[in-house]
Amino acid sequence: MKIAQVLSASTGGIGRHVASIGPRMVERGHQVRVFCPPVTTAAQGFDELGLDVYPVTDLADARGADVIHAHGFKAGGIALPASRVLRTPLVVTWHNAVLGEGRGGRAARIVQRLVARGADLTLGASSDLVDEARRLGAKDAQLAAVAAPALGSATVPRDQERLTLGVGSGETLVLTVSRLAPQKNLSMLAEVAARLRGRRDISFAVVGEGPERVGLEQRIATERLRIRLLGHRDDVPSLLAAADLAFLPSTWEARALVAQEALLAGLPLVSTRVGGIPELVGDAAVLVELGDVAEATRQVVRLADDPALRERLQAAGRQRAADWPTEDEVAEDLLSSYRGLLQRRLDRRR
Repeated sequence: MKIAQVLSASTGGIGRHVASIGPRMVERGHQVRVFCPPVTTAAQGFDELGLDVYPVTDLADARGADVIHAHGFKAGGIALPASRVLRTPLVVTWHNAVLGEGRGGRAARIVQRLVARGADLTLGASSDLVDEARRLGAKDAQLAAVAAPALGSATVPRDQERLTLGVGSGETLVLTVSRLAPQKNLSMLAEVAARLRGRRDISFAVVGEGPERVGLEQRIATERLRIRLLGHRDDVPSLLAAADLAFLPSTWEARALVAQEALLAGLPLVSTRVGGIPELVGDAAVLVELGDVAEATRQVVRLADDPALRERLQAAGRQRAADWPTEDEVAEDLLSSYRGLLQRRLDRRR
């Protein structure tokens, strides 16, 4: 097959997903062209992966493709007109929900509805996205398989990393890996830390950058919160190994990378019960309702004070992660979806 993969600007998980499936499709004898902005190419290294890369503005060069697969609403909005002109089946994967309000949110919802109705096949990264696509009139909406990410090994021993971070002996370190942005709901993290100010044996560390950093820094200083802002880090596996708990307070996630990494690393996870998180982690993590700071605080304390419970969650997390599909299986699943779509189109023409 000749396959066109289409992305808008992506320096995170969506781009990594295409960087995973693209080479695997090429290895299986298919031709893959990636259409995306330069920032995405630079972030994901598509050229180095042996993929043919074109500017997203040159989507007319997808002529001759058997399938166009767009990733995200914006990419779907770009690909929809091209698929109609070229008469090429369009697959759109929904990786994120539309959460914004105001003019931007209204515009995004218009694009979302058009893409839902225009795509030949809609794949959702979580069941709530599939339900939303169907509500908006999708012709065919299905849950997409998402691979367990390859988790690198820790390069710094646990004790050394904790010493570098200034974490004391016997101290429980709670780790959050997150962009510092509204969706990540880091105010909830700050509120939990505020309630635990008196617990000198529990501290928090946040990996990531984003627009809310200044406000978070000011709150940490003003309220004297035991939160370390570590900024961007390339050694997340070492930090996962150094931590005792992971905390994910987001307002919405499909399949959060940090949740997957925590379970793969055997790190007990406390997360808000939002989006696709419950179906991702099952019983292998502690889930709390969005906004329930008291319960989140209680669960952090419970896990900090109960090593046996942490050990049970470590084992449950690794077992849950072992059941997630591999990157090869995800690529095969997508190729099967493409073949089914092409066969159905062929059957209708007979």
